[in-house]
Amino acid sequence: MQMVLAPQLRQSLEMLQVPILELRAMVQKELEMNPTLEELAPEGPALEIEHTSDEPEPAADTGEMTFDKEFEVLAKLDDEWRDYFFQDLDNRPNTVEAEEKHQFLMDSLPQHESLQEHLMQQLGLTDLDPADRQIGELIVGSINEDGYLTVSLKEMAETTTLPLDRIQNVLLAVQEFHPVGVGAADLQDCLLLQLERIGKADSVAGDIVRDHIELLAAHKLDKIARLLKVSVEEVKAAAAFIATLDPTPGRAFSDNTSAYIFPEVVVRKVEGEYVIILNDDRLPHLRISRHYRDLMEAEDTPADVKTYIRNKLRSSTFLLKSIDQRQRTIYRIASEIVKQQTEFLDHGVSHLRPLTMNMVAEQVGVHETTVSRAVNQKYMRTPLGTFEMKYFFNPGLRTSTGESISNKTVKDIIASIVAEEDSNAPLSDITIMDVLKQRGITVARRTVAKYRDMSGIPPAHLRKRN
Repeated sequence: MQMVLAPQLRQSLEMLQVPILELRAMVQKELEMNPTLEELAPEGPALEIEHTSDEPEPAADTGEMTFDKEFEVLAKLDDEWRDYFFQDLDNRPNTVEAEEKHQFLMDSLPQHESLQEHLMQQLGLTDLDPADRQIGELIVGSINEDGYLTVSLKEMAETTTLPLDRIQNVLLAVQEFHPVGVGAADLQDCLLLQLERIGKADSVAGDIVRDHIELLAAHKLDKIARLLKVSVEEVKAAAAFIATLDPTPGRAFSDNTSAYIFPEVVVRKVEGEYVIILNDDRLPHLRISRHYRDLMEAEDTPADVKTYIRNKLRSSTFLLKSIDQRQRTIYRIASEIVKQQTEFLDHGVSHLRPLTMNMVAEQVGVHETTVSRAVNQKYMRTPLGTFEMKYFFNPGLRTSTGESISNKTVKDIIASIVAEEDSNAPLSDITIMDVLKQRGITVARRTVAKYRDMSGIPPAHLRKRN
């Protein structure tokens, strides 16, 4: 039983995790392989889902079963699935010509192995236990196209309630993957990982990256030589070697084409209330073939043909259920995000509330890893613009008044403080920390430095204009 279900469960999880354009490609592949699936002509728009429906699973095959009950489930699912797509028309063209244009666009998109796919393949080859592999999936999902980890381990632990040391151990395993340097927190970490892999972590190059990378960026080679007590020639040679390292190891898996962002969730304000719409008009409209269902019911159909058709019908049923479950899960999670972040939608980033995946998971009734998969590479279009769904998740800080404030809001405040500073006398991280404290936000100097770096703001000495 486990060997039969495992591939289907993996398929279901993959459908939940991939963005809708990749899901469309998966469905098209299944259409080519499964004759019991049919694609209908486009007649429906993006869907607004609010209803729920839980059909029983088809009975297990005992070798002597009749197909009456299974056909009843299939027929009901087929009818409801067709209704699922054919609800009220929105603004989407409903002509065959329009759908052919969509199909041409989808078929024109080049297929290539992404960095995440490359890392997931390597993760599957590790000897990590299932729980650690789930953590590995979270880490891989948090690595950007350059190969850098976009969230700190502390933030990951806070948003998932997983032990920090356990996440750290899994990250060390991921950092052993190809390409070398992947999973680093910043440029310094990335270069050190590459030096360690080739056995040069204790060389002059390693010392420069570890302790004097800012001086290297400022081309102060003489000062580095004095501090390391080596010759300037050695420093120059080490600097030349560092220049051969790859600062963006993940870019090798980029196809250098424009990224198409397709928002799967649309949020609109209607009569003072926010409405959630699933923008799923890129999904093929599917149904189970009546022809093959009739063949199953026909008494003169050979037994081996019935067995073949039955297996394909079950595969079709599982595909439809998986897509249905995917859409409902994304809708429920998006609804909870909008519920929690209404003030953000009304007033902007300064009102972004602290929110963790565990908080949403508890409200929706799923595991936090399911939330992570559901928001992975998904985008939400709001009245304020289009945001990646992960944008709304961030741990928070507590102000002096006892209110919670999100990390993104703090980053925005730091950026505004720097924007208003005197460029001839830029503020140090300690001064910014004091300004934040005056505004009721208490953070450590190293936290200010981290948020400043994450916002792409250079340190004070590099912001000064001479």
